[in-house]
Amino acid sequence: MSTLTVTRPVAAPTRASWITQTSEVTRRWTVDSLRQPWGLGVAIIQPVIWLVLFGNVFSSVGSVPGFGPDDYLTFLVPGILMMTVLYSGAWAGTGFIDDIRSGVMDRMLTSPVSRSSLVAGQLVQQLLICVVQGICVIGIGALAGADYAGGVGGMAVAIAASLVLAAAFCSLSAAVALLARDQTALIGISTIVVLPATFLSTALMPVTLLPDWVQTVARYNPLTWATEIARTAMSTDVDWSVVATRGALLLALASLVAWWSVRAMHTYQRSL
Repeated sequence: MSTLTVTRPVAAPTRASWITQTSEVTRRWTVDSLRQPWGLGVAIIQPVIWLVLFGNVFSSVGSVPGFGPDDYLTFLVPGILMMTVLYSGAWAGTGFIDDIRSGVMDRMLTSPVSRSSLVAGQLVQQLLICVVQGICVIGIGALAGADYAGGVGGMAVAIAASLVLAAAFCSLSAAVALLARDQTALIGISTIVVLPATFLSTALMPVTLLPDWVQTVARYNPLTWATEIARTAMSTDVDWSVVATRGALLLALASLVAWWSVRAMHTYQRSL
């Protein structure tokens, strides 16, 4: 009597969802940052230094005619908040360069993980750091005497605006890192971008006190867009048209640069 053998089809391996993949990549970057607490410490200390430095150096600006009704510290805090996440975002790509040098990136690209998850996971981890920085900046500003007439809601809108700005510059830094693959090049390009962005904006000075040509440039500066959102949201009379228009511009910029960073990941993979 012959034996009938039944062969059952082998089930295809189940691939984790995009959210699960991104969460795992985020966890990996978060664990790595917690193992180096000095990095987070510096990220928190930096805005404190800026508040003290710029708050004292430019404190007399508050008495200049045309400055406005707010004291300079209240005016300054939103600008320092945006400067903080801007600088943090500009250096976000260094993690990718470290992975490239150590060979971790190449091993990650041999796995079935989505390339967009590799980018998004690192971005989420950077934004978590920016949330901590934002809370610290606003808290230290309050202790120093800044007035947030907009209340908790205004502070939440300010932090949200800072996260969209951070997302844009984190993605930009990641794209540059994946294309340049060199730490020196990333530092040079980041410096060229963030320094002019800082001083050609309204982060430190009201637009009415800036030269005409700087006012023109500042109008198209993402740092100005985010700062204007934070200032009006944290004031007594919130101009929601400013929040909506500047917010839309920031979201469009962040989406465009995020798309570019994913394309840069694919470009890096094809070059291997």
